[in-house]
Amino acid sequence: MLLHSLYFWIFTLMARSLKKWFYVHPKLQKKIDAMNASGERKVIKVWDRASQIMPDMVWFTLAVHNGKQFTSLYINEEMIWHRLGEFVATRNFRWHPF
Repeated sequence: MLLHSLYFWIFTLMARSLKKWFYVHPKLQKKIDAMNASGERKVIKVWDRASQIMPDMVWFTLAVHNGKQFTSLYINEEMIWHRLGEFVATRNFRWHPF
């Protein structure tokens, strides 16, 4: 992806400070790039919930760890620039304590 198109996405979709640049774990980005180059689609296990969803991750399935197990997450266009941890809950609501 060209840098000027990346600037376009950031300025149009998100009101965010530029000093808080995007973050993707380097190993995750390497796996995504390899899968984009080869054209295959398989589930990638991810422990890093702080990584942001980039435009080249769209239509992939990631298994995001919630602290106990992996939860399957199918990425679509509306999830771009959000973090992986936003879509996978870490706590299960059981009941109200009263």
